[in-house]
Amino acid sequence: MEEPIRDRVARVLERIDRAAARSGRSPAAVRLVAVTKTQPPERVAEAYEAGLRVFGENYVQEAEGKAGRVPDAEWHLIGKLQGNKVRKAVSLFGWIQSVDSPGLLAAISRRCVEAGKTMPVLVEVNLAGEGSKAGVSPEELPDLLSAAAGLDGVVVAGLMAIPPMTEDPEESRPGFSRLREILARHSGPGTGREGMTELSMGMSNDFEVAIEEGATMVRVGTAIFGSRARRQG
Repeated sequence: MEEPIRDRVARVLERIDRAAARSGRSPAAVRLVAVTKTQPPERVAEAYEAGLRVFGENYVQEAEGKAGRVPDAEWHLIGKLQGNKVRKAVSLFGWIQSVDSPGLLAAISRRCVEAGKTMPVLVEVNLAGEGSKAGVSPEELPDLLSAAAGLDGVVVAGLMAIPPMTEDPEESRPGFSRLREILARHSGPGTGREGMTELSMGMSNDFEVAIEEGATMVRVGTAIFGSRARRQG
């Protein structure tokens, strides 16, 4: 018999509490983003009933079919955003975590201005220089942040990264530490980016290490929903 989502959520929250305590942080400083990729709307509703209110989706089209089941939830786009999906993404999501170019940021800005909203976004950083991964390099980040300064409708709230997948969570620690250091270098007093404080890093296999290294958001799917369902379409 499959373990109820409610029990899985409780265990994840306990792990967040313990990781925060180990690093001298408040659990309230860590936002749990439940990743709904390939999960049907019924499972999302079950997670909502278990108390979750923040959900992350990789695909714009999949979010359309799920957001209506949890109308007062906060939705984050965590997958790559294509230019032809920006208008729809702006209407569906409260956060976009996967900004990876000045052009994409400018497109989000235009659509947000049209919609009369301000969108908090995260810049995705490609820490390992992997060609298969999205994100800007650490060296490209300053130019993107400079471009953001002149845009309306968007606020760069922090950084996001997906370190290489490993069996041992400790192998992710250097990447998480590096992202924290990159954020500190480009924000804080005197930079004009004092509000850039969010670090979205850590997934089901390594979110506790990410919290110990300063994550303010962890993106957890499998530990909440179990193995992913087969994607439809």
